[in-house]
Amino acid sequence: MSHVVARIGKPHGLNGEVTVQLHTDEPARRFAVGSVLPTRAPTGSGVPHRLTVSSARDHNGTWLLSFEEIPDRTGAEGLRGTRLLTPDPVAIEPGRQELLEPDPGGDSWYEEQLLGLAVSLVDGTTVGTVAGLDIGPGQDRLVVALTGGATAYVPFVSALVPLVDVVGGRVVIDPPAGLLELAE
Repeated sequence: MSHVVARIGKPHGLNGEVTVQLHTDEPARRFAVGSVLPTRAPTGSGVPHRLTVSSARDHNGTWLLSFEEIPDRTGAEGLRGTRLLTPDPVAIEPGRQELLEPDPGGDSWYEEQLLGLAVSLVDGTTVGTVAGLDIGPGQDRLVVALTGGATAYVPFVSALVPLVDVVGGRVVIDPPAGLLELAE
């Protein structure tokens, strides 16, 4: 199973370079020149299924990448929002599998582990399912598809998300009054 290692942001400059939001602790290894990364983008977006890193650098704390398949800013604009994934674990190192388990501290999960988990309030009322994870510069937010069809964004902090039970298939939230009513 592949994991998200970055999300592509806005273009930087005219030669196809893009900013990325990191989802990895090892950007230098993951984005080594020549690395081929699978992508996840909306169907029909025209984004290649794989991108080959042609340059990677840390620019004042922001990682900038360019790809062999994307020669200019116009192409880079089309990548916005695309997720870069880890290659197939077998291709990384034969016989080695990456584990999909929370970290030992119990406060970090892969987005893939959270997707589809039932979301309930502390009183047990089911309110929806986890539809994604919105990575922000200051704080991450759980994207919750509410049972009524709307989408809510819940800050992913222990005060508001006191329980993430991947094995049990559920997330418990304790939102402040009115947060779920702000849903889109």
